Amino acid sequence: MRSLPYVTGAAALLLLTVAATPASAAGDPGFTIEDPRITESSGLAASRAHPGVYWTHNDQDEPRVFAVDSRTGKTVATVTLRGVGKPRDMEAISVGPDGRVYVGDIGDNLNGSWSHVWIYAFPEPESLQDTTVNATQYTVKYANGPRDAEAMMVHPKTGRVYIASKKRDGGALYEGPETLTASGANTFRRIADVPWVTDGAFSPDGKELVLRSYFSARGYQWRNGGLGPDHGVEAPFQGQSESVSFSADGGALMFGTEGERSEVERVGLDRGEGGSSSKTKSSAAGGGGDTEERSALTYGVLVLAAGAALVLGFKRLMRRG
Repeated sequence: MRSLPYVTGAAALLLLTVAATPASAAGDPGFTIEDPRITESSGLAASRAHPGVYWTHNDQDEPRVFAVDSRTGKTVATVTLRGVGKPRDMEAISVGPDGRVYVGDIGDNLNGSWSHVWIYAFPEPESLQDTTVNATQYTVKYANGPRDAEAMMVHPKTGRVYIASKKRDGGALYEGPETLTASGANTFRRIADVPWVTDGAFSPDGKELVLRSYFSARGYQWRNGGLGPDHGVEAPFQGQSESVSFSADGGALMFGTEGERSEVERVGLDRGEGGSSSKTKSSAAGGGGDTEERSALTYGVLVLAAGAALVLGFKRLMRRG
């Protein structure tokens, strides 16, 4: 019986080791944005050219975007846009199938008073380094008048651009022309009602659109260029829920927020029928960590503690006997 404490402790230690092993070693981790220049991260998009890298930008800033490595949270490139005007309120970013990064200067904090807003597009750099690139500026107008918006999504297959407006009592999803033109205004037309939206993202296969708000997120099957059936999507609670992106492999959603050293939280997806994220499990950020790993570690510690308590209780019982 004296060997029982040794066996129990070893078993508990084994459980701790197994429980602390990451549930999935693959995929981009959650991360903390380390760059002190990024204080209002309002958009987030997974790079197509550079695995594990995410594009982001500030709200009201110079015409520049940042490439952040999800493994370290550090900025690996700052790209300055040449050939565009002074941004007013950059709110969204997306990578299109044409290899370009699209930046939505679409915010309107004056409740829809701008007669037009802009979208900037530039080729995603082949190498990650600080650089200045030539960008194309597109003028955007809405068919039913000015709107405030924070969500802009480029479909990963068709390249068509969509914008979701933001209103307290619900917004709308707007569809851009089949091809954007830089020579005149691009009219976006309302195609569906949506709730309050702060950002959105298409899945890499183009079969799902996820829209997030301050307190929740919903996924929509994308059918024939429009919204299909919807379902709830697990989203973390963040102080300023600003952005969302699918990971490049489509296996997770990455949720961003504003502020200094803001966190990007990862939510792993269990893909349901039709490729939709009908079931989800959270695995959030924490300086490059993962909630699943931390939860597993906590469970392992509890198992170890329970094993120790059992041993101590048994020894006391033996002494009393």
